[in-house]
Amino acid sequence: MGVRRQAREWALQFLFQRDINPGDLEEALQDFWAEKQPSSKAMSYAEELIRGVESNRPQLDTVIGQSAHHWDVKRMGGVDRNAMRMALYEIMFRSDIPPVVAIDEAVEIAKAYSSNESGRFVNGILDRALREWREGSAPTPTGAENT
Repeated sequence: MGVRRQAREWALQFLFQRDINPGDLEEALQDFWAEKQPSSKAMSYAEELIRGVESNRPQLDTVIGQSAHHWDVKRMGGVDRNAMRMALYEIMFRSDIPPVVAIDEAVEIAKAYSSNESGRFVNGILDRALREWREGSAPTPTGAENT
């Protein structure tokens, strides 16, 4: 497994846990890493995803909500919701990650941790979000530029 895939999986686990048990981010990260043995690259990228999603969560959820017609973001499955948050963070804030890679990774992670139906659900919403974002009909969070 590649470093970034492992980092994404750890970030997903952390973000899923954080949805249930919010609290001090630094303490939660310290506790999370205590039971893992990450490489410095995997840990660094996982923390970038975690911190990026955490600091941009309202904007990411707005984009997801606008692209998920008839779905409330809070009622989505935790794996699906956090996989989409991570992918949108990569699309909007990481110019070195091609959008297709971010979406494919989110789909594969959703299928691995949830179900095949989750993969289709995540893919559909992220495809729509990317299209709307590129067309300018989705909000552009501060610090993000359409690619």
